[in-house]
Amino acid sequence: MAKTIAEINEKIAKGQAVVVTAEEVIDIAKKKGVARAAQEIDVVTTGTFGPMCSSGAYFNLGHSKPRAKIGGGTAYLNNVPAYTGLAAVDIFLGATAMPDDDPRNKIHPGDFPYGGGHVIEELVAGKDVKLVATAYGTDCYPRRKVETLINLESINEAVLFDVRNAYQNYNVAVNLSDRTIYTYMGVLKPHLGNATYSTAGQLSPLFNDPLYKTIGIGTRIFLGGGIGYVAWQGTQHNPNVVRTDKGVPKRGAGTLAVIGDLKQMKPRWLVGTSFIGYGCTMTVGIGVPIPILSEEILMYATVKDEEIFAPIVDYSDAYPQRNPDILGEVDYAHLRSGKIKVQGKDVPTASLSSYPRAVEIANLLKDWIKKREFLLTQPVAPLPGVESGITFKAMPDRPFEKID
Repeated sequence: MAKTIAEINEKIAKGQAVVVTAEEVIDIAKKKGVARAAQEIDVVTTGTFGPMCSSGAYFNLGHSKPRAKIGGGTAYLNNVPAYTGLAAVDIFLGATAMPDDDPRNKIHPGDFPYGGGHVIEELVAGKDVKLVATAYGTDCYPRRKVETLINLESINEAVLFDVRNAYQNYNVAVNLSDRTIYTYMGVLKPHLGNATYSTAGQLSPLFNDPLYKTIGIGTRIFLGGGIGYVAWQGTQHNPNVVRTDKGVPKRGAGTLAVIGDLKQMKPRWLVGTSFIGYGCTMTVGIGVPIPILSEEILMYATVKDEEIFAPIVDYSDAYPQRNPDILGEVDYAHLRSGKIKVQGKDVPTASLSSYPRAVEIANLLKDWIKKREFLLTQPVAPLPGVESGITFKAMPDRPFEKID
């Protein structure tokens, strides 16, 4: 039994495609068997909604009259600095950027109430954002300052470009020290007072295609409430980690770089986010369709929370000091139960990503496909991976050398 993406798209166009979510397919395959389920099902939809640093957006602002060369100058959107080293009126705003006058952690723990992710959320919500830009002036771009309100309708292009999203597995964070610590995994209480994690488990895109057999460069996806694409492997993409017999990575592994038209997106799926004592980021919604091309692909897409394991890491010492120690491994079924056991102690768990929102994304993508509003794409190239045929060697994760 084998299908092609073109054959599946033909069924989508005729309204005949069978589409289920990554949560639904588990019970279907259990009742009907993998072989029959693979024959009947055409697409499995996935979803994840969690904080994703390495996100941002680039804008072409359009030209003022007279023209101003903002490139090489400064640009602030609602007092949040944007990068101007691209061109005269192209700027990039990172999700973790903060106003210059934010006190950061001078009074610890800092609140970090507003940053680039919040600006992006406000733009997507249709709000006006204040642009203040300076330029050094040239013969062809004489203006030296621009101060105005902009929104997504008034600027030429607005593109979400996230260079690392949808991490394939991640740490479970705990705190062995005797003090509360503030991290990008949230507030961690002393003496194993809590544990936090951040993936949608059995719904997460790269868990359902662990060897990147269908997800590649050019894959069309749900991104921030609109349509986007996989642009490249994400930064820190590293498929060469320990895996289960079914190929599921037991450490942080693959990542995606994704891109899409910000003007299509919605504030429900791009949310500015603050981490007390750490900084700002943005919570991003991503959904990836898995075309069921074979029984093997269907088998991967039936992965269950109890088959996915993550490392437990002490964020008070091992993580900041870059020690490789882990305290053990735990499956996502136990994590989602609300309690795990670490060093003989019952530790309450909480997820930074939203499983109900991941379910919602998977169902939205399912509805788009069934309504013939979303076709699948054939990747133009595979992601580097253990079976992709691409030789991949991650850059060694070396600490910076001491500079005297």
